[in-house]
Amino acid sequence: MKFNLKKSWTIASKDYRTYFTSPIAYIVIAGFLLIMGWMFFFNVSHFNLQAMQYKQFGGKSGSITDGVIRPLYGNMNVIFLFLVPFITMRLFAEERKMQTIQLLMTSPITLGEMIVGKFLSAAMLVGTMLALTVFYPVILFVYGNPDLGPIVSSYLGTFLLTCCYVSSGVFFSSMTENQIVAGALTFAAGLFFWLINWAAQSAGPVFSDVLDYLSLIQHYNNFSQGIIDTTDIVFYLSFIGLGLFFTHRVLDSYRWRS
Repeated sequence: MKFNLKKSWTIASKDYRTYFTSPIAYIVIAGFLLIMGWMFFFNVSHFNLQAMQYKQFGGKSGSITDGVIRPLYGNMNVIFLFLVPFITMRLFAEERKMQTIQLLMTSPITLGEMIVGKFLSAAMLVGTMLALTVFYPVILFVYGNPDLGPIVSSYLGTFLLTCCYVSSGVFFSSMTENQIVAGALTFAAGLFFWLINWAAQSAGPVFSDVLDYLSLIQHYNNFSQGIIDTTDIVFYLSFIGLGLFFTHRVLDSYRWRS
C-alpha cells in the first residue's frame, strides 16, 4: 500500500490549526515562554554576577556556552516533558470520544498517513515553540560571543528529544478516549525513559550499558556539547518510529474490533 505524504500533511495542517481554535496552544505557549523567559533572565544574571566576581579577584570567567546555553536548553527539555502531554493528549483520544475516528478510518487515507499527520501536527507546534525562543541566542550574540555550534546542536537535540515525547503521546492517546489518562501516561513514560539510566549504577556491566542507551537524556548530552553524533540521531528516530508503529498496531486492532 502506497504512503501519500500529501495526505498526511493535509491532516497535520488541519490539526495544527485546530490547536489555535482552542485555548490549548495559547496556554501552553504562554506558559512555556513565561518559564523560559524567567530561566533565561536568571541564567544571564547569574552568569554576569559570577563574571564580575571572577574579574574582581583576578580570575577568568566561564564561557557563555557553559554558563547560559547548556543549562537553558537542558531546562527546556524538562519543561517539554511537562508540556507535551497537554499537546498530544487530545490527538486520538478526542476522536475516539467524539466517535469521529470512525470517519477517519473509513476515509480514503491509510492508518499510517493518519498517524503521521497527527504526529506532524504536534511536532509542528513544538517547532513553533522552539522558533519563538530564537531571540534568546540573538540577544547573547548582540551582547556576548557565544559558540554557534552548541546552540544549533542544542536546538536539534531538543527537537528530536521532544519528538520522542510526542510519539509516545500519540501512542497513549490512541489507547484511550480519556484525555487525562492519555496525558498522565505520556508524562509517566517520558519520565521513565528520562530517569532509566539512574538504575545503571546498581546494575551489572551489561545491563548498565543497556539502561544508559535507553535513556533519552543520555543521548542529549552530546548535543548540549555541540556534538552531533549519528548514533544519537538514529536512537531518537528509532524511538519515534517505534512509537508510531505501536500506535498503528493499536488503531488497527481497534478498527477490527469496531
